[in-house]
Formats: sequence, structure tokens, C-alpha cells
Amino acid sequence: MSSVRPFAPRILWAFVLIGGVLVALGDFIFATTLWFSWDAEGLRRVFQTIAVGVLGQASYDGGTQTAMLGAVLHVLMATAFVAIYTLVARRFPSLLARPVVLGVLYGVVLYVVMNFVVMPLSRVGRSPSFAHPDWIAYAVLAHMLFGVICVLFARRALRRG
Repeated sequence: MSSVRPFAPRILWAFVLIGGVLVALGDFIFATTLWFSWDAEGLRRVFQTIAVGVLGQASYDGGTQTAMLGAVLHVLMATAFVAIYTLVARRFPSLLARPVVLGVLYGVVLYVVMNFVVMPLSRVGRSPSFAHPDWIAYAVLAHMLFGVICVLFARRALRRG
């Protein structure tokens, strides 16, 4: 008995990477605007805060090196968000049909996974934004936008022809 595999579109990984970089940039702008300052120290702190997930509080003592680690981790995570959606949508193409609606929903999933799974399992622990309901609302809205970007770039990555 032979198994016939249905056609799965080729993934154009450049679009996954571009989408990941855009999500990372958007999240960087969002976080810097809401929680950090736009001076050199604030820009370093935003990325050091991401590196806390791996290094713990020692991240803040590492200067530019830990900020660079945080920046790399940030782009990798954002690119993973786009890659995951792309790989799932490759199997279930209907996930590409309504990018705004499905992107908003994906963004909520991203927020929940990051704040209730990833952060608690990392060296960050509980998200400090939980003490501020307005910050939670802003973060959920931002993640909804990031979800839409993920879906739009997944569509581009899976475009045929």
C-alpha cells in the first residue's frame, strides 16, 4: 500500500525572518515606549530584561554583552512566533484565510503563552505587568497586532507561484 502525501507548499523562509524581525521591532518599540526610556541606558535595559529569562538578575550586571544576548533572543522568539504559525498553517491552510481575525486570536494566544508559560518557566518568574491592569490591556492589544503580522507573513511565506 502506498501512501500519497498531499501537496504542502514550500516555505519561503525569508518572509518568516522578515516577519519575525518586524514583530521584534514592534515589541521593542512598544516595550521601550511603555516601560523604558529612549536613552542609551533605557535601550540597554530593555534587552537586558529579556536576557533575565536566561541569566536571571545577573543580566543587569553584564552591560552591552547581556543586552546583545537579549536582542538576539528577542529576534529568535519573534521569528519563532511567525515560524510556528507558518508551519501549522502549512498543514491547515484555512488558518490563512482571515488574517486579521485569526491574527488577533493568535496574538492573544501569544500573550497567554508568554505570560503564563514561558515567563514563569524562565528565570523571570511572574510578569511584573500583572500589578497594572492598564499595562496588561496595552500588552494584549500589542500582541494582537503582532499576531496579525505573524499571519500576514505566514501567508507570504506560503504563497504559491
